[in-house]
Formats: sequence, structure tokens, C-alpha cells
Amino acid sequence: MKRRLFPLLACAGLFALSSLAQAEPVKILHVMSYRSDWQWNKDQLKGFLEGLAIPNAEVKVVELDAKHVDPAKMKAAAAQAVELMDSWKPDLVYTNDDAAQSEFSVKFINAKTPIVYSGVNKEPSDYGFDKSNNITGVLEREHFIGTLSLLREIKPSSKLRVALVLDDDPTWVGVAARIREDLARHSDIEVVEWLTPKTFDEYKARVTALQGKVDALGLLGIFRFTNANGKFVDYEEVQRWNVEHSKLPDFSFWDTRVERGTLCAMTVDGVEQGRLAGRMARRILVDKVAPSAIAPEPTAKGRPMISLARAKQLGIPVSANVLLASTVLPRYSWDH
Repeated sequence: MKRRLFPLLACAGLFALSSLAQAEPVKILHVMSYRSDWQWNKDQLKGFLEGLAIPNAEVKVVELDAKHVDPAKMKAAAAQAVELMDSWKPDLVYTNDDAAQSEFSVKFINAKTPIVYSGVNKEPSDYGFDKSNNITGVLEREHFIGTLSLLREIKPSSKLRVALVLDDDPTWVGVAARIREDLARHSDIEVVEWLTPKTFDEYKARVTALQGKVDALGLLGIFRFTNANGKFVDYEEVQRWNVEHSKLPDFSFWDTRVERGTLCAMTVDGVEQGRLAGRMARRILVDKVAPSAIAPEPTAKGRPMISLARAKQLGIPVSANVLLASTVLPRYSWDH
């Protein structure tokens, strides 16, 4: 797959301080873990430019495409970003999601150029960022309890017995640890099984065997199941199979999953993630605040989303009050 690298003109913000009127534009290198055509990345970049609010900023983007390409290609893309760091000399780097941290940001701990991240699941200390004077950003903290509360509004249940699906991406280690912390405080929720299938066929068999044995299925890591040829199966194919073959109410934490047939999610808002990161970047570039003086933090705002198509297929009537309070998707993405 040809690696895409392209400039974007950032036109966020209604005005800028007079100090920003300079001959050379502010240069931002954006290293994204995934792809620019993925809505999660679009939302983060949109929010970042809004929060940055520097009209003359020039942004160059490097995609690592970590969910789809093999590790060698991802590392080649990261090397391209490192080359840009040296040749283009950006004023600030904006990275999002965990792959960009492990493949790029860790190479520049305590470097001169400031780095601001968003969408990061691991703890800053896992990357050594807690000892860095040039790196800060926004943590991605999934709304596990909020999502299950939404599920209970859709389908009331006094005690929830759920199964969670994880692939072998290291991202899910931190997610699982936080879920276990939440479970310790909520005795009315039980994870009956943690599914970690390696292949798509194994996933199908495990989900089929779960029918009628749990109340709901959590679709978290579904990107790295291999087919008979050893290639990763696209997550939309995984979700479409789930829609067509599973009768279990399902949930996740991201809007792209609800678009592709997952029943509900209290989503992590990508725009809010990026917007907070952009504000941090503005403080660094405009207010001259040291990155080390800006503490990493998560976004608190979640957005309830419901797939009405999935609810109808499962035979679950959703109350008008719940629908009015949520973003409702009437059809599946493949029906558009």
C-alpha cells in the first residue's frame, strides 16, 4: 500500500493574536497511528485544529496505518516521520493513538521539539513520558460503566453477565486493566469470559458458543483476526458477521463500531480528544508554557450512540427518552 504523506492547511479559529502574524507559518507534523480516512482520525485532527486556533499553521501528516499493514511497513512509515522531523523541523508534533507513541514519540523524549498526543490508552509512564520535559497530551479513557448504563437503559437488567473480545494489540492491556478496576466497584456486572481469538474462524466459533449464555458481548479488539491466508480480516467484515449471526446485544466504546452494527456505545469523542490536545499545543506555541507544566488528562465528555438498525434486528424496543438523548444511527454503514 502506498504510504500517503500530504500537507493540510489548518484554518481553525476565528482570530489569532497579533504575535502570530509572522512570515513563516507555524509548522505542525501530525503522526497518526491509523489512516486519515478513518473517522476517528478525522475527528481528532478536526478538534486539534479547532483547539489550536492558529490560522497560518501548516500541517503535514504521516499515517502509520497500524491496524492494517504489517509491522515492517508501519516502521517504514515511522522512519519517514523521523526523517521529516529532521528535514522539515516542525515547531510542534501532534501524535495520536498508541502506535505513534511507541514507534515515533519515544524516540524524541526530552528533545527540543514539543510533542502533544491524544487518544493514548497506555499510561504516560509506560512510554517514559513522565520523565520527559517536551511531551504531554490527552489520555483516552473508555466509558465502560457509562456504556453498560446505556445498555441497561436500552435493555433493562439487574445483573449483567458479559463477554469481552480482545485481539493481541498491546492497546487492550491497559483497557482490560481499567475495566477490571471498574468491575471491582460494580458487583452487578460480571465478565464471564475474556475472548482472545487469533483467527476469524475461532472468533466465529467462540461467539456462536456464547449465544444465550451471556447478556451482552463487548466488541473491543477485533482488528487482528487472521483468515485462512494469514491476512488480517477487516473489522467491518467482523462486525457484519456479528450482525448476521449473533443475537447477543453488543457494545463498544467508539462511534465507528456503532456505525458498523454494534448496538450501543458511550463513545470516546474524537473531536473532544483533539480539541483538548489543540488547546495544549496552543498554550505551548502561543503562551510559551513548557509541555512539562501541562499535566496529561483524559476528556470527560462521552456521547451516547445507538444503532437503531441493530436494535430492531435484535427485537429490542428502545424508549423515546433514550433515543432523544442519544445519537441514533437508523441503518448500517454498508446500507448507505
